Amino acid sequence: MSRATSRPSSLRGWRRALASTAPASTWVLRLVVGGILVSEGIQKFLFPAELGAGRFSRIGLPAPDLLAPFVALVEIGGGAALVLGLVTRLVAAPLLVSMLVAITSTKLVTL
Repeated sequence: MSRATSRPSSLRGWRRALASTAPASTWVLRLVVGGILVSEGIQKFLFPAELGAGRFSRIGLPAPDLLAPFVALVEIGGGAALVLGLVTRLVAAPLLVSMLVAITSTKLVTL
């Protein structure tokens, strides 16, 4: 088997893995939410005092030096998976927990 014939078969596997019958609105939502999550996760590494461990410390979350990079990685990995449409149900659980903690620790405290 030549290289030329082996490449299309490997590409077929990727096409099948990425194939979806989801409506276009689902893809748009995944792109927007995933893009925001990736951006926010990267910013936690770029600006740790303002958006990472410093912010986590100011709002009273435990172990901010460990929690902030962990949350950033969850946001980057989960956001990228959403954008690519890979294991979306699997990444939804940790992203949901992250967002619920963010909402309860920042928004509900001020009510």
